[in-house]
Amino acid sequence: MSVSHLALVFKGAAMGIAEVIPGVSGGTIAFVSGLYERLIDAVSAFGPGLLGVARREGPLGVWRAVDGGFLALLLSGMMLGLLVGVFSIGWLLEQYPPLVWAFFFGLILASILHMGRRIGGWSAGRILAFALGAGAAYTLTLLTPSEGGEALWFVFLCGAIAISALMLPGISGSFMLLLLGMYEFIIHDSLKGLLVDFTPERLLVVAVFALGCLAGLMSVTRLLHWTLHRFHGLTLATLTGFLLGSLNRIWPWRNADAWLFDAEGAPLKVLHESNVWPSDYAGDPLVMGVLVALALGVTALWLLERGANGKGARPEPAPRLQPLDNECG
Repeated sequence: MSVSHLALVFKGAAMGIAEVIPGVSGGTIAFVSGLYERLIDAVSAFGPGLLGVARREGPLGVWRAVDGGFLALLLSGMMLGLLVGVFSIGWLLEQYPPLVWAFFFGLILASILHMGRRIGGWSAGRILAFALGAGAAYTLTLLTPSEGGEALWFVFLCGAIAISALMLPGISGSFMLLLLGMYEFIIHDSLKGLLVDFTPERLLVVAVFALGCLAGLMSVTRLLHWTLHRFHGLTLATLTGFLLGSLNRIWPWRNADAWLFDAEGAPLKVLHESNVWPSDYAGDPLVMGVLVALALGVTALWLLERGANGKGARPEPAPRLQPLDNECG
């Protein structure tokens, strides 16, 4: 396996780990590592048109049409990252939450500056799109989670919403599950539970959730593919705004002020947190550690940039459609 292939697996693993953390998006990792548009193009290629490709060019033509090698490496990395994240990130968030949040705060903050340079000219339309994206993401961070439900139709809907969020930088699929009141049921009770104690009921929940993810993925990637190729600058500005608005959700110091309790009155999960300064933080603020973690987040972005632009990286394929210059402003 070449260095570029290993880099794809590593980036996929980073996306998988990010998706387990409420407030951090795997789409953010794809966005800042230079994979985002290629990923959107590859996934949006799945559809009825593949039947014609299969008839004309056979399985090899289908593999090329969907950028199969790229997706296989990225998805294998994501599965590895999800497994690592499910069993380790929860422990880190329990023991050292300010450090985890600080790392991703630094990563996303540096990403905003990086993407701002990529957009190029900032017209009035792009500034407005950036502001709207930031406002939408910020508003999501202020919502209070619901109590959820275990009906299979709702599990399917949650899968569609979560995967759609995964494809949007700054909006976390796991955070959307938290807002819907389904994070504990899907991630811990069903997914993690299936890995450690297999039951048909858990398998059914995971399968329905996966079908919802598939339906949502097919829908949102087609929309993003269309906007990226017709309103490229506006779309990038909006997605960068999502990154800015999401920073409110991953501020390193947050105190819980609302909890969900079980039938016995024991706290089950946090429903709402308030951002505070280190002096008001309920636990050890770990100020020096937070500063180091912030720096590591910025450094990680720099390494991802080098991976995206370095000599060993495979260049992005030419887009199937040329972006049109039909942006407002």
